[in-house]
Amino acid sequence: MKMSKIIKKIKKPIDSDMNEFDVFLQNNLKSNVKIINSVVSYMIKTKGKQFRSILCLLSSRLLNERPNKLSFLSASTVECLHVATLLHDDVVDDADIRRGWPTINKIWKNKISILIGDYLFSKSLINIAKFQDLHCIDILSEVSKRLSEGEIFQIEKAMNKSMTETEYLKMIADKTASLISASCYLGFYSNNKEEKELCIAIKNYGEYLGIAYQIKDDIFDVIGNIENTGKSSNLDLKKNMLTLPYIHLLGKYNKREKKDFLIKIKKFINRNEVSKIKRMILDSGGVDYSNDKIKYYSEMAINELNKFPDSVYKDSLIEAVDFNINRKY
Repeated sequence: MKMSKIIKKIKKPIDSDMNEFDVFLQNNLKSNVKIINSVVSYMIKTKGKQFRSILCLLSSRLLNERPNKLSFLSASTVECLHVATLLHDDVVDDADIRRGWPTINKIWKNKISILIGDYLFSKSLINIAKFQDLHCIDILSEVSKRLSEGEIFQIEKAMNKSMTETEYLKMIADKTASLISASCYLGFYSNNKEEKELCIAIKNYGEYLGIAYQIKDDIFDVIGNIENTGKSSNLDLKKNMLTLPYIHLLGKYNKREKKDFLIKIKKFINRNEVSKIKRMILDSGGVDYSNDKIKYYSEMAINELNKFPDSVYKDSLIEAVDFNINRKY
């Protein structure tokens, strides 16, 4: 089954909710500044899977309650935070393509891309203020901190050209899983704040799924191509970003061999011969090892979902885990 069809299947139980959410989000992002509306229109036209928003609204229905205003506000906030980080990432990475479309920094240049990202962050802050629930504010404040710390830590480790697997897992939990976890948690909490044990379960589900999701993205950076993923590959390699497939390969070397390998990588990149490094990673079992980790965290995520009663919404959240395991982009 095509990936787009799987996404449609996942969100089918909440199709009407997602239609309502799209209107809510567009209204939420309206501005009196013309260029902001132009860029936002382009963003909506080229929108991705809206994975976090889907998870948020599915989670809100896990005990068969209809999403309320807090549910939609939560979905809008996590979507704004997510897209803001993507806009800033594209500038940092000097990326030209995302989701198969030219990036905003490619069309409107870096300054506009950064400022639109800032605009989305400001919208997130305005939304957070509307929650009027200190616990939700705490959750989103912590997520904002973790997002920044995860990204900065990755850059720091790239400068040092060293990262352990434990450090890597902590880094991706912060920069990716924290927002996916918050999406699920806030969605469920919006309707079921008194269900404390289940609130923890859905939060854990999102964290485990988020870790598996980022490992999958890091595999794509090694073996993906622009036709499948909709974005340039080998960006991590070119920026000395150490992800799990590379960390697994480096773990096979002693200190001297590791130093020689890093010199070799630099030469290959300078000669535009990254395919040779890809082959080394594949031969080392780095991709297979990473896929095993995806399966491990996916099983952990489903174990958390098993604490919830059966429903079509739970089925879709299980399907989301399977989607990540099998996705091609």
